[in-house]
Amino acid sequence: MSSIESSFKREIEHPAPQQPALPAYMTDVYDWAYVSPRWVRWLDRNSVVRTLLFGNDQRLMQAYLERIEPGMHVWQVAHVYGDLVRRAAQRCGSEGHFTLTDVTPIQLEHAHRKLDDMPWAQLRHADAGQFRVAAPCDLICSFFLLHEVPDNWKRRIVDNILSQLPENAEALFVDYHKPAWWQPVRYILKWVNRLLEPFADALWQHEIRHYASHAEDYDWHKRTIFGGVYQIVSARPKARS
Repeated sequence: MSSIESSFKREIEHPAPQQPALPAYMTDVYDWAYVSPRWVRWLDRNSVVRTLLFGNDQRLMQAYLERIEPGMHVWQVAHVYGDLVRRAAQRCGSEGHFTLTDVTPIQLEHAHRKLDDMPWAQLRHADAGQFRVAAPCDLICSFFLLHEVPDNWKRRIVDNILSQLPENAEALFVDYHKPAWWQPVRYILKWVNRLLEPFADALWQHEIRHYASHAEDYDWHKRTIFGGVYQIVSARPKARS
């Protein structure tokens, strides 16, 4: 076993006392998607991600990956099914650093298998609303996390991410958005949200900057794709005078 694999294994199997407990909403709402080993094994496939995102998976992933340059320090705040985390870490390269956090141990186990041959990639069992990076990041990315957490968690996560952005760094939020009235997928997602995603409607009602305590301190840029179903939001600290 390599030293990095051993390090990942120790982190997963023997978490430090200060590491977070699994949030209640994860077992109450998302056990089927992110906690149950059987379902996690089945869902963690590129083909599933492509289906769930109505074929927009590569377009959305590329919006994130194209921002990563070799040598960058990147923090991704939660594991994502499919090969995205591996591709992001590869783009950082051995001169860079890639940190992946997740609050769910089984998600870290899956991430470990994807990253264990890249010693510049680091896994941390952590709450995205509290984790503090060891060194300044060039890019912090939340990829389809905010729609899955309650509003108070949205605020904590957004504020924690923004508070750790140095000048010239970027926070990127890729997530769901309120679809245009003419987008047929709108009605599928309304049904899905009602049955399976109770925290997702909030992103139909509010901009992501709504969850930032000091939104005015950042320059925000948003674009939507696929008839408004998805949003790609960038936030950068405003230049200090």
